[in-house]
Amino acid sequence: MRRRLDRSMVRRGLAADVDSASELIAAGLVLVGGAPALTPQRLTDDGEPVRLVADRRFVGRGGDKLRHALDDWAFDVEGTRALDVGSSTGGFTDCLLQNGAAAVVAVDVGTHQLHERLRNDPRVTVLEQTDIRSLDHEAVAAPFPMVTVDVSFISVCSIIESLAALTAPDGDLVVLVKPQFEVARSDASRGRGVIRDPRLWRSALGAVERSAEDRGLRVVGATVSAVRGAQGNTEFFVRFRHDGSSEVPALGDGWIDTLVTSTKPTDEDIGAADG
Repeated sequence: MRRRLDRSMVRRGLAADVDSASELIAAGLVLVGGAPALTPQRLTDDGEPVRLVADRRFVGRGGDKLRHALDDWAFDVEGTRALDVGSSTGGFTDCLLQNGAAAVVAVDVGTHQLHERLRNDPRVTVLEQTDIRSLDHEAVAAPFPMVTVDVSFISVCSIIESLAALTAPDGDLVVLVKPQFEVARSDASRGRGVIRDPRLWRSALGAVERSAEDRGLRVVGATVSAVRGAQGNTEFFVRFRHDGSSEVPALGDGWIDTLVTSTKPTDEDIGAADG
């Protein structure tokens, strides 16, 4: 019998649910017949070999996303104290700790999501059911020299004021920009939540940049996420610093065009943009 790959993986015990299966596929960790699987919609026969490439290095694939960005910027987090906004299972938190961060405050509006290994790590302070906009700055000894952000279902623009206040004057704010949550709802629904049009990528990045500039932040680094979102969305890391901070120069005008132009779209992306 032929089944969708994500459902087949759940049936075979390779993933807990179809969302987890989709994440593994998007991360390039699933092989079908020895070749990397590209989409969860792929049909597979019950007898067709399906296996995982290897165990993850981090508790969530967000860790792989952040690691690639840090490597791209040659960003050293050794000894830093970080705030992880939208920590979820803890991919970013895990990456920061494995790269030498001294301590991480993990904040999320949800509950019971953070991996048990991180929950029991003395370097991690867990703040669940906490909206970053209502966080008690004094209680967490804000501001932080390092703030990472991976939020879903809300625009980064809606929390940028809080993020700016939580970032130290010479600190770094690293945001994963997800176009599907930054563009108009009509644009997102047109692609069933998947944004393939580079024009919309530009729009999303521009909106986040303008919102950050209004709060005294400037862009000092930007790179495409090496790992796509669970549904195949292209995502971008943008690094901000406060105006007047030292060490890292701001990117020049045109960085958005440079970033989007350097992003290699899939055939599906090209078709969507042409349409």
